[in-house]
Amino acid sequence: TFVMADGGESHTPTGENTTAPEEATGCKHYKRRCKLISPCCRNNYICRFCHDEAEDHTLDRPSITEIECLSCSERQQLGKICKSCSITFGYYVCLKCKLFDDTDKKQYHCEGCGLCRVGGRDNFFHCTICEMCLPNGIADSHKCIEKVSRGNCPLCLEDIHTSRTVSHVPPCGHLIHRPCFQDLIKAGFYACPTCGVSMVKMEELWSSLDQEIERTPMPTAYAKLFCNALCKDCHKEELTEFHILGLKCHSCGSYNTVRSKGGLFKKKDADEGGGLEEADVEEADTNSPTTSSFGAEGVSEENYGAEGFSEDSEASET
Repeated sequence: TFVMADGGESHTPTGENTTAPEEATGCKHYKRRCKLISPCCRNNYICRFCHDEAEDHTLDRPSITEIECLSCSERQQLGKICKSCSITFGYYVCLKCKLFDDTDKKQYHCEGCGLCRVGGRDNFFHCTICEMCLPNGIADSHKCIEKVSRGNCPLCLEDIHTSRTVSHVPPCGHLIHRPCFQDLIKAGFYACPTCGVSMVKMEELWSSLDQEIERTPMPTAYAKLFCNALCKDCHKEELTEFHILGLKCHSCGSYNTVRSKGGLFKKKDADEGGGLEEADVEEADTNSPTTSSFGAEGVSEENYGAEGFSEDSEASET
């Protein structure tokens, strides 16, 4: 549940809040009972989104010092309760962030992040290396990446740290918006757009590729040839059997691989001392597909939410 913010005062809504008319409860973005007086243009708007949609500049929210009560229209200094009619401006009020919200989203202010987040303080911890709040369930398993939240979503390019969209934390530790992640999976892409590591459990797909390769022998000219491959999942480079459907990493079993240095090789005869020699074959159109071309159609949906993923790390209005 949400804990108290700023000064330890209770967030319990007053009777006035629960009985006020619906038209006095805010805008399409937020339910609240006050307007913000913008210091930049001196106009009043319910929230920063309403301001930014109507004006040709963005709201300088840290500079806000005044609000206007939606019930009695009294302009006043920032506060939690109207000085004129005594209504509470929101179920949750954070004067540090100038955030008023009359909907219980289990909000809390994180000093480390420097803004308010939703989901309940008891359900999250702040990672000082990643500089963001993460679910308690991945406290010991998540991969720390310095200031990872300060970057943009690799798909929509929106700032992650201040985004109001839920973030997804794949095993590699790079952040991506949950809707963007789901769009990638639906489109058949399962590798992290930032580093190329598989974002979901792929054992089912790798097993199906094993079977498909076994049922699909290569033409005689390319049979039993080898090539160097780099695995994007375990980061090991090794010699592996060449096949047009994929190159298997024998260290971790992944097909999330790419061709690396060198051409195609074949085994020497035993009487020649064994080993490998470069194969004299035409390599046009023989490059193995990359991970994204496999798609994720063979991955069960239950594998999307594997340990280490976040489903609730949504940022507030900041």
